[in-house]
Amino acid sequence: METAKNFSRIRSGRDLCISLSLLIVGSILIALPTSVSINILGFFMIFTGILLIIFMKTGYKDDETGLKYNKEEFFFDKSHLARLAQRIPIKISISDIKDKDHGNGIRLDIYYNKSVGKSYVQLFKYVPYKYEPYTDMYEHTYDNVSEIIK
Repeated sequence: METAKNFSRIRSGRDLCISLSLLIVGSILIALPTSVSINILGFFMIFTGILLIIFMKTGYKDDETGLKYNKEEFFFDKSHLARLAQRIPIKISISDIKDKDHGNGIRLDIYYNKSVGKSYVQLFKYVPYKYEPYTDMYEHTYDNVSEIIK
């Protein structure tokens, strides 16, 4: 089924855990009476944790419903464009992506939410300096893409 969806990048729980862990461990290293090199490491970890809190966003949110999604990207050579464009509206199988990561002329995006049982698939074609949508975004059940994203 063809849909028009917009996804925004958000901070996932994993992003926050990583950032907070770096902040906590860095603070502990600074608070302990250790050598200067360990204190410098602690400052570096705190600085990295702060940067990650600001910039790291690996989750996606559907702007319309507010549901959170994960994303998988697969890259292909341009020779697979027609075949993938035909398969996306129906169902994508393991045999369709067996040649993934052998080129970068095409990008296949899959947004999925296992708990809701929905996924969205879209194909992009590389034009100089960016990927442009080649197909519309198609809604599938999570079961249709679950074997691919494992």
